[in-house]
Amino acid sequence: MLLLTGATGTIGLPLLRRLTSAGVPVRCLVRDPRRLGAERVRVQIALGDLGDPFSFRNALRGVDTVVHLAAATRDQPGGSIEELDGIATWRLVRAAERSGVERFVFASTLGASTRSPARLLRAKAIAEKALTESSLDYTVLAPSLVYSPSDPFITLLERMSLLPLMPISGAGTSVFQPMWAEDVADCLMAVLPGGGMAGQATRARFELAGPETLSYRDFVGCVLRALRRRRAVVRVPRRIVRRGLKTVELLMGPAAFATWDEAELLEVSMISPQGTADAQRLGVVPKPMKAVLGVG
Repeated sequence: MLLLTGATGTIGLPLLRRLTSAGVPVRCLVRDPRRLGAERVRVQIALGDLGDPFSFRNALRGVDTVVHLAAATRDQPGGSIEELDGIATWRLVRAAERSGVERFVFASTLGASTRSPARLLRAKAIAEKALTESSLDYTVLAPSLVYSPSDPFITLLERMSLLPLMPISGAGTSVFQPMWAEDVADCLMAVLPGGGMAGQATRARFELAGPETLSYRDFVGCVLRALRRRRAVVRVPRRIVRRGLKTVELLMGPAAFATWDEAELLEVSMISPQGTADAQRLGVVPKPMKAVLGVG
């Protein structure tokens, strides 16, 4: 039995489709099973979330492999970014050890460091450390910015593109090697038991990067071209973005359309000096973002 967290996320949904198509017995740790769509009838459901460590014990019963994709890019009612991305992963790793789990696959991110200015990247670094110091056979996959044509970030950009001007936070000079969620899901399948690289992925870390290096501004421009909307991109000073988004968070809480932590994360470069090499070692040739979005 495989336990999957983050099954309703940008990476989780395409991975879940692959797992169920391959006949892998899957249990999903979810708050709302309805978000699994048609896949919910093909999997076992464990109700819970990262903010509820007591739900881990039931979720892990009879599990030999954990794939931990769930992450929070903003503070939630059930916990802060540090609690949900760092401490909760530490708790899940410890619970997996006690339950006799054999393999733990974790989705981190490029640039994860306890010295990063972004809270998410600091929390991911703590989570990686908890896993690498455990007794489990682990695999860490650290992608750059992961996207799909209908993910929350691109959906937000699509809505913002209805404005006469397209605002971006800060200078827009941070750089990414965007990777399509479908390609990330293929990499995950390669390192799971039965995958082509499972035997060589034990206690290993793979940096996943797409074939293009794009600045934040370039990324937004690519989305605009895919939408066929001509908009001038306007840089908004950091201090104004911070003040504005903090006010939005105060007024709207978890329903805010964006948060300062999410905006700050986009100002941190996420690139790998080895480019697509690790993905290709896993048998995946990442597609360019322009090809995925149909930009000529």
